[in-house]
This record gives sequence, structure tokens and C-alpha cells, in this order.
Amino acid sequence: MTASAFLAALAAAAGTLPWALGSRSRPPEPARSRRIDRAVIVDLAAASLASGAAIPDILDAVGHACEEEELCVCATALRLGVDWDDAWAGVPARLEALERALAPAWRDGIAPAPLLRAQASRIRHSRTQEAKEAAERLAVSLVLPLGLCLLPAFVLIGLVPVVIDMI
Repeated sequence: MTASAFLAALAAAAGTLPWALGSRSRPPEPARSRRIDRAVIVDLAAASLASGAAIPDILDAVGHACEEEELCVCATALRLGVDWDDAWAGVPARLEALERALAPAWRDGIAPAPLLRAQASRIRHSRTQEAKEAAERLAVSLVLPLGLCLLPAFVLIGLVPVVIDMI
């Protein structure tokens, strides 16, 4: 093997080496792995509604924007005259808030804008409550480890030198 052939083979191997070692130069994961927040999806539907779109158009636009193909299928089914419950049958449970906000508008003709705003507010409020409860659980679970670490340190650093100085 000549030196130039050896260098060419070495360069080719070096070009594929970062991929084989799992370096940071890998292409990013597809966008489907990142889920959009449920409250943002409801807000997008409210914004689409404010622009004057019909409910199937709203579902189609939000489905395309958030990469939720199930919403696009639901919109197509509604356009074709499928019953509301049957159209939403394939939509994941995480989008139930959107369905609950739009159902009265579809069935009874109630204005959906206040329902969408209330649903987004409810989602954010429940998330805040869950975060507060998690913080309280964390505080309770940290009491024992912190007590076991800090109390001996306080005794060794704060009380032992005072007692030794008094003797």
C-alpha cells in the first residue's frame, strides 16, 4: 500500500470516526419527539378562532403546526360529517382539553373563545398546583437527610470547639 492510499484510507476512517464514537455532531432528533405544551395548543386554537376560522380549520391548522396528525384526521372527519365523538376517537388523551373546550361550540353553537381561554387557564393552574405539591413533597423528603448531615456538622464545628475552649 502506498503512502497516499494509506493517507486516503486514514482520512476516510477519520471522517466516519465521530459518528461511530457517538460524538455531539449527530443530527438532531426529529421534532416529533418534542411535545408542545397542552396550554399552548389550546392558545393556538383560540388564536385561530380569533382569525375567524371554523372548528375543522382550527383543528387542521393546529394539527399541522404542532405535528399532531390525529388532529388533522379529526378535522377531515368532521368535514366529512362524522359525529363529534367518533371523529375524536383517535385523538390522544393529552389533547382532551381541546376537545372539551370545542365540543359545546360544535354541538350547541356556544362561543368557543371563552371556553378555550378557560381551558388554557385551567391547564396552567393545575400545572402550578402540581409543581407546588411536588415542591412540598421534596421539602418533606429532604428534612431527614439534611438533619442527619447538618446536625453532626453543627455539633463538630460549633459546639465542640466551645466545649474544648471551656475546658
